[in-house]
Amino acid sequence: MLGAKSRNYLYLFSLSPALFCIYGNLTGSYFTLANTIYSLVFLGTIEWITKPIQSNLATQANDSIPKLILFLHIPFQLASTASFIVGISNGTIEGIWILFAALSTGVNSGSSAIVVSHEFIHRKSQLDQFWGKFLLFTAGNMYFFIDHLRVHHKWVGTAKDHATARFGENLYAFFLRSSLGQFLGAITLENERLKKENKKNILLNHYVYRQLILHAVFDTTVFFTFGGIALAAWFLHCIIANFLLEYVNYVQHYGLNRAENTRVKEEHSWDSDSFVSRFVLVDLSRHADHHYYASKPYHTLINYENSPKMPSGYAGLFFIAAVPPLWFSLINKRIPKTS
Repeated sequence: MLGAKSRNYLYLFSLSPALFCIYGNLTGSYFTLANTIYSLVFLGTIEWITKPIQSNLATQANDSIPKLILFLHIPFQLASTASFIVGISNGTIEGIWILFAALSTGVNSGSSAIVVSHEFIHRKSQLDQFWGKFLLFTAGNMYFFIDHLRVHHKWVGTAKDHATARFGENLYAFFLRSSLGQFLGAITLENERLKKENKKNILLNHYVYRQLILHAVFDTTVFFTFGGIALAAWFLHCIIANFLLEYVNYVQHYGLNRAENTRVKEEHSWDSDSFVSRFVLVDLSRHADHHYYASKPYHTLINYENSPKMPSGYAGLFFIAAVPPLWFSLINKRIPKTS
């Protein structure tokens, strides 16, 4: 029987998309498809044909292996994005393969950088939070750090949360509403914070504006160093990565409602114990426990019997959610009557 210590090594699978992404970017041509096929097709299929792993193994919050795996994602993410930009610049990736490389790298940034950043920003350590914000920067995200911590966890399941998908709302409408709402909301929250703290230098102290300036500097550097095609491909990669972020937000809380004056409980998040979503996405799919106890390290999250269960994991549901009639027919009947 698999023990807690041995189980922790399975989280190394979370680095596998980056390996396919880097290989594709370094090789070019058909190989630029490698991570897209691996992450969305192969892993998606695996989620439908494998049994969930529902065991709640006792483990220590300070276990070293889960911590190490999180930090390994940082150099892997840098290698993925660097190989992408340089590969376009030096001609390794050319023509139509640039679009496929952007898709592959965007999928990795969405499933690796943003997922791991989510873990980092929930830590109390300033250094951990720095790495979380850094990974978000590499995926072109400027709002998640503010909105997720200060809005989503407080108002999930209510009309005040942009990142909660409403019943009958399709993925594409949600993506536009959620991303724009979170971005503008993050600006407003930072304006209010700076006013309350009486901080004058709004450009340097405002998180969103500071990110915009840093991205402008980065984008200008990419343009003059690697060219306009590399910059356009970088933008496309960022859009794909953040679309995946909002896809995850979409399926995590779709159709689940909560009164504003009630505590967030396990029934307010969709759960999955799929092997892929658990170990490739560092237990992001044990989302009910995460909202119940937001500060718990990912490898200590547990399964709740009474949380609503997704019929598959995140990879397995992607193409279904991408076709709204299929999604509604599959999931609407599974929504608890209390929601």
